[in-house]
Amino acid sequence: MIRLILFVLLLSLPTFGVAVPTNRPTPGYARVRIETDKGAITVAVDLKRAPLTSANFLAYVDDGRFDGTTFYRAARRKSAPTYGLIQGGIDTDARRAIPPIPHEPTSKTGISHLDATLSMARPNRADSAMGNFFITIGPTPNMDARGDYIGYAAFGHVVAGMDTVRRILAVPTGGGSGVMRGQMILKPVRIIRAVRIDGKAKPTGRVKPWLIGIKRPVR
Repeated sequence: MIRLILFVLLLSLPTFGVAVPTNRPTPGYARVRIETDKGAITVAVDLKRAPLTSANFLAYVDDGRFDGTTFYRAARRKSAPTYGLIQGGIDTDARRAIPPIPHEPTSKTGISHLDATLSMARPNRADSAMGNFFITIGPTPNMDARGDYIGYAAFGHVVAGMDTVRRILAVPTGGGSGVMRGQMILKPVRIIRAVRIDGKAKPTGRVKPWLIGIKRPVR
């Protein structure tokens, strides 16, 4: 009886900013498997609290826009090199880009930048995120919105493959400029493909100019 009461109490706890730690289908989330040449990462995007950002990410997945791209940045904290973030996606390849989306700040979604958080990278302005994303290793509260600072749009979390994330964080880096100085991965980690696990794929139907001229194998 006591165990049953404790279980009910746990279910009633608020989930504000708390990731759902499961690698099984969960209502309100859609999982995506990102296969890299360092291993696989499975993420769950939050369809309810960050619908616009999640839909944008899934559009890139369903169109195959992440296939053949890379993780190109590993930002390690100077005080704690095993913590930081890795960043990947289309980088500057405009051929793969979909028009930018409205910004969903953490102050609106309630999804804080905790350990293993999935979030959108963007230039230094709102409503500019497209096809680049990052994964945090360790809590990163400076990415959350506060006051006039809009922060970054967290929209999901890693449910499997943090060992792969940490391997990518540890690879040799250099180059870059400004805030990214010394953080560019010298041999970018290839994203072989990203595929939706839950639900039915919904391709955008947009033209895929990066595939023009690529010969496909005859079956």
